[in-house]
Amino acid sequence: MPIEQSTLSNAHARTAEECLAALDAGPGGLAAAEAERRLAVFGPNRLPAAEGRSALRRFLGQFHNVLIYVLLGAAVVTAALQHWIDTGVILAVVLANAVIGFIQEGKAEQAMTAIRNMLAPHAAVLRDGRRVTVDGADLVPGDVALLEAGDKVPADMRLLEARGLAAQEAVLTGESVPVDKAVGPVADDAALGDRRSMLWSGTLVTKGTARGVIVSTGRATEIGRIGGLLSDVQEITTPLVQQMDHFARWLTFLILVVAGLLLVYGYYVGHHAFSEMFMVVVGIAVAAIPEGLPAVMTITLAIGVQAMARRNAIVRRLPAIEAIGSVSVICTDKTGTLTRNEMVVAAVETPDGAFEVSGEGYAPEGEVTPTGDLQRLAAAAAHCNDAALTFRDDQWTVEGDPMEGALLAFAGKVRHPREARRIDAIPFDSRHRYMAVLSENADGRVTHVKGAPERVLRMCAGLDYDHWHERAEAMALRGLRVLALAERREEADEVDEASLSGSLTFLGLVGLIDPPRQESIAAVAECRAAGIRVKMITGDHAGTAMAIARQIGLENSGRVLTGADIDRLDDAQLALEVLSVDIFARTSPEHKLRLVTALQAHGLSVAMTGDGVNDAPALKRADAGIAMGLKGSEAAKEAADLVLADDNFATIAAAVREGRTVYDNLKKVITWTLPTNAGEAATVILALLAGLALPVTAVQILWVNLITAVTLGLALAFEPTEAGTMERPPRPRDMPIMSGFLVWQVTLVAILFLAAVFGVFTYALDRGYPLPLAQTMAMNMLVVLEIFHLFFIRNMHGTSLTWSAVRGTPVVWLVVVIVVLAQFAVTYLPPLQAILGTQSVPLADGFLIVAIGAVSFTITEIEKQIRLGLMKRNSGKVSASDDL
Repeated sequence: MPIEQSTLSNAHARTAEECLAALDAGPGGLAAAEAERRLAVFGPNRLPAAEGRSALRRFLGQFHNVLIYVLLGAAVVTAALQHWIDTGVILAVVLANAVIGFIQEGKAEQAMTAIRNMLAPHAAVLRDGRRVTVDGADLVPGDVALLEAGDKVPADMRLLEARGLAAQEAVLTGESVPVDKAVGPVADDAALGDRRSMLWSGTLVTKGTARGVIVSTGRATEIGRIGGLLSDVQEITTPLVQQMDHFARWLTFLILVVAGLLLVYGYYVGHHAFSEMFMVVVGIAVAAIPEGLPAVMTITLAIGVQAMARRNAIVRRLPAIEAIGSVSVICTDKTGTLTRNEMVVAAVETPDGAFEVSGEGYAPEGEVTPTGDLQRLAAAAAHCNDAALTFRDDQWTVEGDPMEGALLAFAGKVRHPREARRIDAIPFDSRHRYMAVLSENADGRVTHVKGAPERVLRMCAGLDYDHWHERAEAMALRGLRVLALAERREEADEVDEASLSGSLTFLGLVGLIDPPRQESIAAVAECRAAGIRVKMITGDHAGTAMAIARQIGLENSGRVLTGADIDRLDDAQLALEVLSVDIFARTSPEHKLRLVTALQAHGLSVAMTGDGVNDAPALKRADAGIAMGLKGSEAAKEAADLVLADDNFATIAAAVREGRTVYDNLKKVITWTLPTNAGEAATVILALLAGLALPVTAVQILWVNLITAVTLGLALAFEPTEAGTMERPPRPRDMPIMSGFLVWQVTLVAILFLAAVFGVFTYALDRGYPLPLAQTMAMNMLVVLEIFHLFFIRNMHGTSLTWSAVRGTPVVWLVVVIVVLAQFAVTYLPPLQAILGTQSVPLADGFLIVAIGAVSFTITEIEKQIRLGLMKRNSGKVSASDDL
């Protein structure tokens, strides 16, 4: 009869028999014919392929940008004027932008593919009562699957039998150690990581064997549900892209309106010839429209990509560079991000006292303090163990259970030799919650036992149970996972399970933890010094999360919100709580999405880091998604904007610094381009309205734009990080491009340009110079002013009157030399004089032009120092938002 997967949404809370009945299945599996019928009903056990774009559509999509439209419009204008070199340069920049964007964003549609690849390709199931191997895509609800250590779980399963079973579920829950599984039902509202009667598709069986009935396949699985969340998540554009899109649209509209009004004014009021006025108006429009700005912005971002790559941060989308620089909150996963994703023994308590254990990873190297005789405890850790440590590629790794690997490393630190012959063993089982191994060495035979403290302590003779149970609880409150170890000397040939209880000698408690990376502690401190809040969002237990948070300096309010707490809060209440709480535990993908969205509702720019499939939807939603490159899942990498090549949280701080530098350089480009373009256009507009001769011809304006717009502006893209960059608070998400500072800069520089250009132009005419020479001097005055303004803009947060500021960078002086040589060529070479209508400028007048440029630079620098001084006095430090 037909069944529906939704009827088993709470399979974890039902008994195995109830699940079989609901699925109309038996412990011997389905009949082959019934499995085939169900496959037709439910479809194959795979996730639906995301509808991707063709390569051509992705390439053409790179041109869908207002800034690119401005560039194309400028190319049309220059082509109409038959300035083919100018047109070729602009079109080359547009094409370069498209190619860079195509390469960087080419994998954006692969997130769903990466998740689909996590499903197991084959599975062992019971069909017609016989064990057969089938393709993973052919599994259906009601199939009974058989699993053993090393198998990937092919679909969501309700356990029917489990023997010493544990599964690594970090990819879904973020929990760093394998989860022990059991057949018994759990509470209906249990968190995903606590549903121990379930195995989840895409996770890995680390030990034991299992038999289970498949309750969900394909998109109905937990991984499939996350894939649905991922496809439904709406990506948000970065603040700079939004602002530049809005700014470019309105600036272009304004310039075109003003140009049209000037054309009407000059033709009807000034009685100029229409063709003459049209050329003048085109020159004004080209001078005012920052056609080089999109190109320089793209190049600046591309340079940032290379700089971040050198810092092990791989950028997948260009706009993500400025997004990471603007973040005010970093939501970070714990396991593998802040921590090493490697278990270590950190503390030991024995009847002889308490001990602390140092060392990193699985290397059997470290110190135990204070010194003491822990040989018997180390023997139990080494012999009651199924794992193995291997040394390859200059590092120690574990084969088997991570906790057992940590116990082997601890035994190595105690210098315990592991020579012993195993005779018999009782494997760990969730029903009795311990493991026992009988082994023999030179001292005789001994049975070692390890397991849950509450179980092993009950099996020991002559022990104060309450005292040691309290000690175990105290260790657990420190975020440690606690194991109790015991032994019994004997002569038997096998382990007698019935005789173990009440006959063991207690050896001690061992506390294990996935420790934080040392570099993460410094990186968190650096982020917080930069005004960036760091919040831990993990699927692990609250106690473990709090312990790690204390070690890395995240204990802000001393509170932890769990997934269950989040479920009880509506969106408004969560928005209030999310600002004061820094630690969130036992979370699901929906919780992570809600938390990121709640932070964004406050106007905060949010970065989300993670490595598991469960992190992918939140990575996609965040302003800057950051995935781990080494241990991260492909789904997380494809959903992210940046991938950390070294899985190091410290790299995030370096990426933030680099992102802030890129944004600073973008702002410098904008702050250099707009005032200089406004100054160029204002000189022509004022002359036109006043009925005066044009100080600079339309052709000369086009030349100035060609030689300075890309060269001088491009130099700012290579600027190094300014001092104090990581001491400024994050800029507000809604901070406009046209801030009060920029409006004032445009006004001030335009006035200085007007005064200098008209001053030089009037001076030349008063000296009796011909009009072409006066216009040549005015054109050179424009170029000199733009060069001096470049040196002013290079240091927006400090003084430009230092030797290092004057020395600049090789790129700065390279472009200055190029511009100066080009100006000398058009000023003094007869062939170019004929094209641009220029004449040779006397040497003394050339020095005068440079002197006027220096005076303009001095005025703007004095204004900057007054402004910075007032800011320091009012706030104690210069804020990026105030400055820009």
